[in-house]
Amino acid sequence: MARVAWRRGETIVHREVWRGVPWCASPVVVVEDRPELLVTYLPEEAPFAFPPSADGRPHPWSGKRAWSGHGVLTLRRPGEAYSVWHVWEGPERRFAGWYLNLEEPFRRTSIGYDTQDLELDVWIPVDEPWRFKDEELLAERVLDGRYTDEQAAATHALGRTIGAMLDRGERWWEDVWSRFEPDSAWRAPSFPDGWEVAEIPAAPAPAAYVALA
Repeated sequence: MARVAWRRGETIVHREVWRGVPWCASPVVVVEDRPELLVTYLPEEAPFAFPPSADGRPHPWSGKRAWSGHGVLTLRRPGEAYSVWHVWEGPERRFAGWYLNLEEPFRRTSIGYDTQDLELDVWIPVDEPWRFKDEELLAERVLDGRYTDEQAAATHALGRTIGAMLDRGERWWEDVWSRFEPDSAWRAPSFPDGWEVAEIPAAPAPAAYVALA
């Protein structure tokens, strides 16, 4: 499929796809779309949808009506198995840090993009050391048969690679994004028509990552 390019302010759909079937979706707003970088914004009050899953089990966020708190700015690079979330806190909207969400490399669709969370995450608070999050959740997903031992090992290896990058003081994203201010018109976006039935592209599998079956 030819690359789909989106304009700033356009609403597209982020879908999590489990075993070839969408099981979580939310509308996000395009901030910047270049061949080497996709920047999106999940606004306050963005709704969630939870279609029936491939194996009958609910998505971990099932029942969550909409995103609460400040919106989240997310950076994704093609072929990379993590995204960079920018997080703000408090009534003054203070920048709190970066949340590196390990996930399948995103795949463009006609209405947005697809991915799938890999459970393990890296939290980088402002002026504090980075740390892993949700290691216990990844272990639980192996026990309940959602991930294999091989997939979990690949996710841990990716986490160690990211940790080594951070220990070297390296970050590929620019600090300017931590000062991002959203357009007030972006609040509470709606799902575009056809988001449920858009095509589901095959997941790529970089060398350091084992795709979810």
